[in-house]
Amino acid sequence: MTTVEAIIAAIAELPPEQVAQIRAWLNERAEAEWDAQIEQDEREGRLDALADRALAEYQAGRTRPL
Repeated sequence: MTTVEAIIAAIAELPPEQVAQIRAWLNERAEAEWDAQIEQDEREGRLDALADRALAEYQAGRTRPL
């Protein structure tokens, strides 16, 4: 049995409130990983083309208020 399989089996035995705690922790972890990836992409210039495109659309008058 792999570690992941063992974790899944253990989670299957937990009461719902503990599963909810694990779900909340996994969601927080995923959000933190997403934030870190976005920050890294921004530092490395991977978002520059998107920003340039958005500014060009705005300057051309092809945007609308949110």
